[in-house]
Amino acid sequence: MDTYFITGTDTDAGKTVAACGFVQYLVSSGRNVAVMKPVASGCEMHDGQLKNSDALALMKVANIKQPYEQVNPYTFEPAIAPHIAAAEKGVEITINRLQKTVDEIRQTGADVLVIEGAGGWQLPLSNTFFMPDLVKQLSAKVILTVGLKLGCLNHALLSALSIRASGCELAGWVAVQTGETPMPRQEENLKTLIRVLKSEPIATLPYMPDWQSQNFAGKFLLVH
Repeated sequence: MDTYFITGTDTDAGKTVAACGFVQYLVSSGRNVAVMKPVASGCEMHDGQLKNSDALALMKVANIKQPYEQVNPYTFEPAIAPHIAAAEKGVEITINRLQKTVDEIRQTGADVLVIEGAGGWQLPLSNTFFMPDLVKQLSAKVILTVGLKLGCLNHALLSALSIRASGCELAGWVAVQTGETPMPRQEENLKTLIRVLKSEPIATLPYMPDWQSQNFAGKFLLVH
């Protein structure tokens, strides 16, 4: 099972749009795709259960049917850093539980697992455990979502450096226009991103308020 981890330059960089588009691309390529959102804050009650909108969006586009608890093992209601939300709830986020969940997903017949992170790359999940620890343990390939807004050049380069320093493979990056109005000199910034990241984006996604009703499969280039 190939495993991809979708991270972002920061919060609200467009990770869910990129992750869902990537899943659509893989499904259209004939792959059996499972999804995962290991940790999510800002969850709301649905049918008597805390659920996260990002996880639900991923489940909608995947073609492997999974129980919600498998897609999103850790759910927290406050929209705050997950390790703080977990501490307030008396819960410890552990790499062993997340590894066990991934092992269960391997039994579903999935060809590919697409995991969406939370926040940026160096997200603490406890006082000693950070999201890159999980990504490295799973040998997941990383796709960096770059939100096209002021500050993205610095955030993208620092994220790419940190991904590689963590011993993980940066398999590609996705550019996402996060606002209705393009950032100042957006095309020039894209050219700079291509230069500093040393690769073309595997997709450039426009701003679409109704993105959940769109299929972005055709926006993605061939990904290995």
